[in-house]
Formats: sequence, C-alpha cells, structure tokens
Amino acid sequence: MDEKINLKILYEDNHVIVVRKPVNIPSQGDKTGDIDMLTIIKKYLKEKYNKPGDVYLGLVHRLDRPTGGVMVFAKTSKSASRLSKQVREKQMQKKYLCIVDGKLEKNSGTMKDYLLKNERTNTSKVVKVGTKNSKEAILDYEVIKYNEQIDMSVVKVVLHTGRHHQIRVQFASRGHSLSGDQKYGNRGRGKGLALWAYSLSFIHPTKKERMEFEDFPEKVGSWKILD
Repeated sequence: MDEKINLKILYEDNHVIVVRKPVNIPSQGDKTGDIDMLTIIKKYLKEKYNKPGDVYLGLVHRLDRPTGGVMVFAKTSKSASRLSKQVREKQMQKKYLCIVDGKLEKNSGTMKDYLLKNERTNTSKVVKVGTKNSKEAILDYEVIKYNEQIDMSVVKVVLHTGRHHQIRVQFASRGHSLSGDQKYGNRGRGKGLALWAYSLSFIHPTKKERMEFEDFPEKVGSWKILD
C-alpha cells in the first residue's frame, strides 16, 4: 500500500495536522499489524520535513477501524496535552453521517441510554439505568433524507458522549441498525459500515480560536443514497 495515496490532508500547521481517515485503516497500530494512521502520517512528516530519528505525533482521539472521516493529530506534546484536555472536557465536537434501516418516527431528537461494554466479545448493549459498569450515552440526530425504495434513512448525528460503538448500538436498539453493520445490523451486510465522521471542531491549541473541518464520503456503495 502506498501511504501517500491514502493521506488526504485538510489542514496542517506547526501544531496540528487534520486528515481524512480512510475506511478500514486503524487509527493506531493494533494486533493485526496492518498499516495505521499514526504510521502513515509519521512517514509523511519524516519525508516532508526531512526529519532524522523518530517523529513526534500525538493521537488525541480515535475513529473505529470501519469508520472513515476527519481526524486531528498533534504535532507537539503541548498540542497533544491541550487537545486531549478538550476531549475530556467535551470541547471537541464530532458530527457523523450514517445510513440506517427504515424510517424514524421523528425527524430529529435525542437518544439517551446506558451502555455496557462486553470486553470479551468487543460489543456493547443498552442496559437499565444503574447497571454496574454501564455508562450514559447521549446523541442528537436529524434525518436529512429518506429513500422509500430501499427503506433507508440518511441521518446526521452529534455525539455528546464517546461510548464504545455508541451510534451503532443506540440506533440498532431502536430497530434502525446501520447499513453494513456486521455486529449489530441486518441490512447491507458485507457492504462496509455506513458511518462517517464528516465534521470535527476544536479550539486550536495555540491560536485559541475554534476551527471546524468537514469532509464527506464519496458517493459510492451505500453512499450513493446521498445523490
């Protein structure tokens, strides 16, 4: 794989680099040993700036492997610390597009649940309030398109919490599983998960101004519905 081909840079300065993460590339190295975003960007920085030795690059947030979209990485440890603080304090805002099964009762709303993660199966499920080790999960959604022929909806999602498989689990628990979801779904299996992080907003670690970046999926496969 040619790492350069896969790296679409949306913004870069001395402190941060904002890129598009392609589908099925891990945010960081995992047990598969497959090429990952940290490695790809480090290689790009090393070559572009002719840097000797190890290049610093801070991972401040993640996207699951099957999810593509906008990510920011820190180019200095100070930037990494400040961006990580924004993640903890919920100042970093992420918006997603997803394609879900069926037509939702309401065109917009808020979903609130308690999710429990099963480490052994790497899945999460909705549980009753007060269940031990469960965590509150909150998102806002807005339906932007419904296709009657295929009985599927395109939905914008704003996450208020970053729980494990949150969007997938919350929609699936209401009978609206995501297209191509191998773990929780029943529609479009094998087509690839129709979940894309299209918008990322954060406060620049040194300029202190809010920046927002958008990048939309190509209209191929399941995403042809966007036409």
